[in-house]
Amino acid sequence: MSEPVCLIAGVGPGTGRACAKRFSSGGYRVAMLARDQDRLTALESEVEGSKGFQCDVADLEGLVATVERVTKEMGAPSVVIHNAVSGILDGGGAATFLESDPARLEGNFRINTTSLLYLARATAPAMIEAGNGAIIVTGNTAATRGVPKFAYFAPTKAAQRILAESMARELGPKGVHVAYVLVDAAIDTPRTRPTFWADAPDEFFCKPSAIADEIYHVAHQDRSAWSFLVEVRPDRENW
Repeated sequence: MSEPVCLIAGVGPGTGRACAKRFSSGGYRVAMLARDQDRLTALESEVEGSKGFQCDVADLEGLVATVERVTKEMGAPSVVIHNAVSGILDGGGAATFLESDPARLEGNFRINTTSLLYLARATAPAMIEAGNGAIIVTGNTAATRGVPKFAYFAPTKAAQRILAESMARELGPKGVHVAYVLVDAAIDTPRTRPTFWADAPDEFFCKPSAIADEIYHVAHQDRSAWSFLVEVRPDRENW
């Protein structure tokens, strides 16, 4: 088992799946974390060198136990991608702060932010000992602004970005690269396109494979030119 290990938390049919395929093609063995065991089983046959681990990142003790299992069965991850998200498709974000259940804020925070803290605490020590490694967080423009109907989502993504920045400043001098890849776009997935933008042209969307390529690039930047905040968007996106 000489190949490096990439751990991806939050492997869905879009960015997570694309990252698994990209890192596999780059010579990594990939540990895929998701709640859906059927999806993981299907991806194991699709992505060479991958192994699925059923895990709900909202279960923080379970998340730490899963990382320990990954390390025991595959080795310590040298790249960790936090792609788990809550608050968009599940109805936890797109509602006014007066209408929605306030408990949704804490639920979204647990997945979007607290699980990142626990994941990094479980994986960073081995990277520090090795003197290298990368922790990449996927975000979006909700991390930079509050807009109507996102009061239960945007604060959790803003906190996620700030947490990642704090980690980057602490871990960078120790050889561990932390970066926040902000996707300013609609991502073309089997869920988002028919749910929100069924009639939009292909060029309206950001391709998961293109996002995965950029994440792979950021994870392998020369340490003399590391990026922290990386923004990606289609050429037609207004910004």
